[in-house]
Amino acid sequence: MRTMEEIIADYIMDEAKLPPYTLPDPLECADGSRVQSAFDWMTRRRTEVLRLFMEGEYGFVPPRPDRMTFEVLSVRSNALDGTAVRKEIRLHCARNDGREHAADLLLYLPKNAPGPVPVFLGLTFKGNHAATDEPDVRMFQPRMPGQTVEPRGSQAHRWCFREVIARGYASATACYHDFYPDFRDAVGQSIYGMLFEPSEWPALPDRYTPIGAWAWGLSRMLDYLESDPQINASRAAVHGHSRLGKTSLWTGAVDPRFQLVISNDSGCAGGALHKRKFGENVEALISHSCADWFVTAFHQYSGHEENMPFDQHELLALIAPRPLAIGTATEDVYADPKSELLSCFHASKVYELFGADPFTAQELPPPDGAFSTNAVHFHYRKGGHEQLAADWAYYLDFADRFLRTETDSTLPKTNLKGPRSC
Repeated sequence: MRTMEEIIADYIMDEAKLPPYTLPDPLECADGSRVQSAFDWMTRRRTEVLRLFMEGEYGFVPPRPDRMTFEVLSVRSNALDGTAVRKEIRLHCARNDGREHAADLLLYLPKNAPGPVPVFLGLTFKGNHAATDEPDVRMFQPRMPGQTVEPRGSQAHRWCFREVIARGYASATACYHDFYPDFRDAVGQSIYGMLFEPSEWPALPDRYTPIGAWAWGLSRMLDYLESDPQINASRAAVHGHSRLGKTSLWTGAVDPRFQLVISNDSGCAGGALHKRKFGENVEALISHSCADWFVTAFHQYSGHEENMPFDQHELLALIAPRPLAIGTATEDVYADPKSELLSCFHASKVYELFGADPFTAQELPPPDGAFSTNAVHFHYRKGGHEQLAADWAYYLDFADRFLRTETDSTLPKTNLKGPRSC
């Protein structure tokens, strides 16, 4: 196996050196026929594309638990300087044979909201306590030996809870380690330790992945939010940064309850096209700590992305007709920002089936510029691989068009036409 330094040294970082590539057409069915309508896409082609990603990249959707219960750990009515209500909820998932798995959800709601509010939902890397500067949020409990616990508030800048609350949204998170610790040999501490027998664990990478487990966790979090009368769970946005931006895209693809999907700096195996082979590539993902994120079949594309029967513009297309926001950054060059833009462009032909305006941009906007249609948003922030207040400003403005109404109590109007869910 080559070292990571050797792999990075061979990254293609010059547009002039890119090999020619051909993207699969999302509107061409397996039998060679063409998708002619939104109905055609939803009832025929979408299923084919979804299965390609399940078999070749992210794995199949894990089964639901036999039952779920929700334990209220704490409620604080004057959170975030008196602007919010804060809840900590333990999600208990169980099988009928007695095996269980639990995860802790942190939820902020606008105080004195006149009715149920829309919600942003995402996973945190370092634990709920790291996503907020409030000193009394429960500390993350490590699931793996030697796993470190980050300081309180160390990633609060990625969440902007006060700004989200001020805009009239709720915001919820849980730690991704709670659903699958991001370490090798962690299956027993993951949801798969509950869902499958130990004798089945060695074969799981052929069908199931950590990204699939993290997406499963987001869906279980939404299950709880559907039970909370203060939340309008029919207006839920899923978001994520980096590997969790890959996860948010996959979550949106497999769970149509999320009505807005946001992916921040997701790069290779996220919003960026594989076949361009610019920057980070499949070899880099599977050669080291990221290998477990994907099914075994994905490994065959190391150095051979041209053989993929799918590409990431089709992942974006799976989210149609629901609104999609992609954010990237000028210094995040390995993530290939132009490729993330091109994914939006090539996914647009599916969105157009539902009446969306064409996404016509094929060249990056100036730094801190954006391109948005009535369904797809892309922005190009100055800076590096982070999720910052500047990103949230774009996402909140975009969400206001779809998740909010003048009264915040009825379904929003949208320019999209055709089926509203998958």
